[in-house]
Amino acid sequence: MMPNPSAHGYPHPLSVAPMMDWTDRHFRYLLRQITRRSLLYTEMVVDRSILLGHRPKLLDFHPLEHPVALQLGGSTPETLAEASRIGEAWGYDQINLNLGCPSERVQGGGFGACLMKEPDLVAECMAAMRQAVSVPVTAKHRLGVDDLESYPLLCRFVERLAGVGIQTFVVHARKAILKGLSPAENRSIPPLRYGWVYQLKQDFPHLNIVLNGGIRSLEEAQTHLAHLDGVMLGRAVYEDPFVLAEADWRGYGLAWRPTRLEVAQSMIAYAEAQLEQGTPLWAVARHMLNLLKGQPGGKLWRRVLSEQANRRGARVEVLHQALEAVAVPSRATPAAQPA
Repeated sequence: MMPNPSAHGYPHPLSVAPMMDWTDRHFRYLLRQITRRSLLYTEMVVDRSILLGHRPKLLDFHPLEHPVALQLGGSTPETLAEASRIGEAWGYDQINLNLGCPSERVQGGGFGACLMKEPDLVAECMAAMRQAVSVPVTAKHRLGVDDLESYPLLCRFVERLAGVGIQTFVVHARKAILKGLSPAENRSIPPLRYGWVYQLKQDFPHLNIVLNGGIRSLEEAQTHLAHLDGVMLGRAVYEDPFVLAEADWRGYGLAWRPTRLEVAQSMIAYAEAQLEQGTPLWAVARHMLNLLKGQPGGKLWRRVLSEQANRRGARVEVLHQALEAVAVPSRATPAAQPA
């Protein structure tokens, strides 16, 4: 089982990052077939969209997805507070504020990583969110922004938010560069500084410090959890969801190790139910492309789904045919049993 130094019992040593265009309700349902306990996040949802938009489309989720956090984007205390209130009423277990996205579209809305330049405004926003709900309100942020990058500045930012009651900080261990780099480049070009995040935990032992950025496996996560309260994996999970195949027993001591066949069968049943509700097959199947990554038949599986599941009117039989066409392993990759 993974070590966790949290003296105050932080319950989420493993989580999956919010990822735009990826961590929708269908992908989260797939992940719940693999890990029942890791904390999941929505894609970022803009606060005003919740206030003015079609809330069931934006917020609905399957009960199996718990624990699940709603990530908000915004920079106005009043609208963030109201969106948080709605999110809690919808059943979300946490509300998270995005302070790390560097995309130009998000910057244009005045939120995301650019807010790190305005810690007083962030504190006002998060105080309003905390006052609006009873579930935890958390921050996800970078080490800094552009030239505003130093460990003392990071400490002042964390201290400012802790001062209004924020207890959990998910830290992407890179700074954000707001001009000249794409979001993808911002996930790779600025150097990772894990040492800064470790030091945050030393300097703020009473806070929950969760590390994000560049973590590719549960083995790496285990190394970081010797120093921190939690670890968040991102792209590695989307590229191969079975990175999390041993998450529940490694992170939580639970004897839950699903097989790829079991997950594929569960997702076929789920896709069929979604089709009956009017959801296109591709909305579900696109998240299943990497389900057999690195396994015999994996490339054929991906090709069948890519070529047939995105056709107009595609039915669930496409998934059955794909499953029959490949040699799906009956068991996940063998692993050592928990001690």
